[in-house]
Amino acid sequence: MTTNHEISSEEKFQVEQPPVVLPNATVVLVLGILSIPLCCCYGLGLILGIIALVLAGNAVRLYNANPFRYTPSSYKNVSTGKICAIIGIILSAVYIGYLIWAVSYIGWDAISDPQLLQERLQEIINNQ
Repeated sequence: MTTNHEISSEEKFQVEQPPVVLPNATVVLVLGILSIPLCCCYGLGLILGIIALVLAGNAVRLYNANPFRYTPSSYKNVSTGKICAIIGIILSAVYIGYLIWAVSYIGWDAISDPQLLQERLQEIINNQ
């Protein structure tokens, strides 16, 4: 007695080709990691973090559509890069918020003039 067994496309792919690396997995990881130390570079970390999140979203979508096609290690790289990107975005947002507060509290003219900056900071210290 013979049975006619249909082979799914996922099973065919597993037999025919080994899993491949997710596209942009390394790029997501590198951008996510770079977004953390570059958070103090006036928004550069924010930009890199956002780019990493967008690329990570696309990679996760591809992996979820066909997990047998991609290596688990590349998915872990995407996940790690995504976490680093979120941390970098948060740190960048905090730093940009601090800069906005400093400019509004001390003034733009004082930031470009060291003597005036020192006077304004001394006023702030004396008023507290």
